[in-house]
Amino acid sequence: MMELSVVGSGQALSVSDAVFGREFNRDLVHQVVVAFRNAGRAGTKAQLSRAEVSGTTKKFKKQKGGGARHGDYRAPIFIGGGVTFAAKPRSFEQKVNKKMYRAAISVILSELNRQSRLTVVDAIDVADSKTKNLVAQLDEMKVGRPLIVTENGSENLFLAARNIPYVQVRDVQGLDPATLVGAHHVVMTAEAVKKIEEWLS
Repeated sequence: MMELSVVGSGQALSVSDAVFGREFNRDLVHQVVVAFRNAGRAGTKAQLSRAEVSGTTKKFKKQKGGGARHGDYRAPIFIGGGVTFAAKPRSFEQKVNKKMYRAAISVILSELNRQSRLTVVDAIDVADSKTKNLVAQLDEMKVGRPLIVTENGSENLFLAARNIPYVQVRDVQGLDPATLVGAHHVVMTAEAVKKIEEWLS
């Protein structure tokens, strides 16, 4: 077990070494982040091959009698002809085992903790959806471009944060490796930490 200090309360939160004290594994993190981002690709690119281009298949000039030998105008060398290796819609999804995915999240959280880029707070209370209230709280914490993680994000918090550049709000269920890797600083509530530990243990 290890301890994370909770900002504002002066207390420490006991957490598992397996989740917040894991050794950094660059290859695992890279593989999982790339797979996650690839799964988000639409893959809807499409072109026509020479067989699919509409038009006649008539040979447009004689075989003999000067000039290069050609068949029809749908050949790839002509403007308006088919594409040689035409792109077709496809899925870019890669299989990632649940165990690997969870391990990658643990490795990222451990590295954030090692680099002092993980801040645990008792709670992030926003009484209303005013942006200035949240800005004041973040200024107090001295965190730049934070990712705020709560156990189940309140609507007021989402509304207050949506107009602040580079500030993201996620609940534990919406957490993903790409967002964690891209965050300069991660601010978590104590409840969110417990929920994450439960999920990853």
